[in-house]
Amino acid sequence: MSDWLAVAAGTIGALMATLDISIVNAALPIIQGSIGATGTEATWVATSFLVAEIVVMPLSGWLTKLLGLRRFLLIAATLFIGFSVLCGIATNLTMMIIGRAGQGAAGGAMIPTTMAIIASRLPSHQQPIGTAAFGVTAIMGPIAGPVLGGWLTEAYSWHYAFLINVPVCGVLIALLIMGLPKSRARIELIADADWLGIVGMTMFLAGMTIVLEEGNREQWFQSAEIVWLTIASVAGLAMLIAGQITSKDPVIRLRLLYDRQFSGVILMGIVIGMVIYGTSFVIPQFLSAIAGYDALQAGLIVSLSGLPPLAIIGLTPILMRIFDIRVAVGLGMVFLILSAWLDTTMTTQSVGGDFIESQLLRGLGMVMSLVFLNQAAISAVPVKYAGDAAGLFNTARNLGGSLALAAIATVQEQRVWFHTRRIEETLSANAVAVQDRITEMAATYGSSDAALRVLSGTIAREALVMTYNDMFFLLSIVAIVVAPLVLVLRPLPSEISSGPMH
Repeated sequence: MSDWLAVAAGTIGALMATLDISIVNAALPIIQGSIGATGTEATWVATSFLVAEIVVMPLSGWLTKLLGLRRFLLIAATLFIGFSVLCGIATNLTMMIIGRAGQGAAGGAMIPTTMAIIASRLPSHQQPIGTAAFGVTAIMGPIAGPVLGGWLTEAYSWHYAFLINVPVCGVLIALLIMGLPKSRARIELIADADWLGIVGMTMFLAGMTIVLEEGNREQWFQSAEIVWLTIASVAGLAMLIAGQITSKDPVIRLRLLYDRQFSGVILMGIVIGMVIYGTSFVIPQFLSAIAGYDALQAGLIVSLSGLPPLAIIGLTPILMRIFDIRVAVGLGMVFLILSAWLDTTMTTQSVGGDFIESQLLRGLGMVMSLVFLNQAAISAVPVKYAGDAAGLFNTARNLGGSLALAAIATVQEQRVWFHTRRIEETLSANAVAVQDRITEMAATYGSSDAALRVLSGTIAREALVMTYNDMFFLLSIVAIVVAPLVLVLRPLPSEISSGPMH
């Protein structure tokens, strides 16, 4: 019973951590006004969380050894409550950024440790059940976040998007106390730690994440800040590699990537993160800019992709016994590819209903690919390295999200300009049809200037839709490129794929 209490605690913690990645998205404009931040400054409310989370995730395995699993998670849950309260009472940007960074660090500790709990506390034949429970958090958190945040903001106040964490984490702490045994802290590991790797990894991941998130906004290498962050990131990578070579017990076990299956899982995790986070960003932007939806309406459309996981997540332990993992992940990738491809034909008349089919396919693809890959990640390494594997896999997924958002920002800027010029090239000012159309519009809107402004708006709207279609096309192509990696996956251990259901 205590093992399952521990799994329940880890699942709740991971759910809150993944939920808080996106819960502020719907409320961000209101938060921005409340704390007196500019639009550019407000982006750090999300970026600070992501940077802190992505840095702590790979460290979770070492921190677990250092502090003991129970103590480590209790500290993380307590800090998550404290920093959530700080965000909820924030009156300025500095308080909010500190609170969000603290939330991200605490959340980054809770996500991969859930997979480690499943691998170390459950017998092999029960691990698929725990993996299915964790799959709910990985899939539903980012999907439910904007909807819950939008509802709390509209019905109550943006403060409750953070304060809701307090009672939930109170339950989490109680479950941790009941479900996990006490263990001795190994403080001596501090002296023997791979500090070169720790500092290098922090510089590399933090610098790279900020560059990806802020690069397009800062005009990339035209910004001195981006140049220095890139230099710091490259230097950090060199330190991380040096730590791998010189340390007997590196804090980040990149040697796990020598395993063909694990490296394939990591690459697919990056791309799946790109598809999940990329589409969940682009669809609300499309619905807002083209269909005139508010944040909550757009969030509800995004949440449709959560229906298939909710419907079949309980069946995944059975599916792991029925399907070869290569078939399951292959089907998941096909569904994700089709979901992105279906969205390449949007028009200026498209509304939320036009995304229903693709969102349902996307949800099916997420549950088939992510849940099986979660199990493949921890099955590919010895149990004692499960925490390291979990940290790397979850870091890869979040890194994929950062890559997608950076690519989307760059592609949008360039392709909008490209499509606008191409449309304008087809509209010759001397063409009789164009002149007749402008004359008709001038009669409707009162003047030629007004007609030209409307025409310009129409061109911009069409160019933006074409650009969104390009983004979905690129996401589908990236997924197609990595899909063959399913062939490197090995069948799950027999005790997982054919063990009794308990």
